[in-house]
Amino acid sequence: MLFIKRRDYLNMISYAEQGLPNEVCGLLGGLIDGDIKIVKKIYYLTNVDASREHFSMDPKEQFEAIKDMRREGLQMIGNFHSHPESPSRPSEEDKRLAYDPKIRYLILSLMNRHQPVLNAFEIKKGRVSIEEIQFI
Repeated sequence: MLFIKRRDYLNMISYAEQGLPNEVCGLLGGLIDGDIKIVKKIYYLTNVDASREHFSMDPKEQFEAIKDMRREGLQMIGNFHSHPESPSRPSEEDKRLAYDPKIRYLILSLMNRHQPVLNAFEIKKGRVSIEEIQFI
């Protein structure tokens, strides 16, 4: 189960809306205790592809986020990106690029702007399972 503050969820939505029409992306740092993952900090990164269909995180920003996680005693919980015009589910490209089976891949769909949908996925060797998100 993944826990995320409601305030952070709303900030994620705001960031995704500001990035329209393109996808936005970022990293999630937090604490892991067995099957419990608690998001403590969200790192909003630049999508250097500036595309509405895919993303690439700015390598320098990504490196700085990892350094900050280490300083703060946080672990990499996962990453997130938005789908401006499609559902909250991994695309074939998302599955192909899911390099780490230990982290979670969050996708925020803005397909219906009035009802954003955030889902967390575990992706192992192209196989996808959904993980429950609890807002706190």
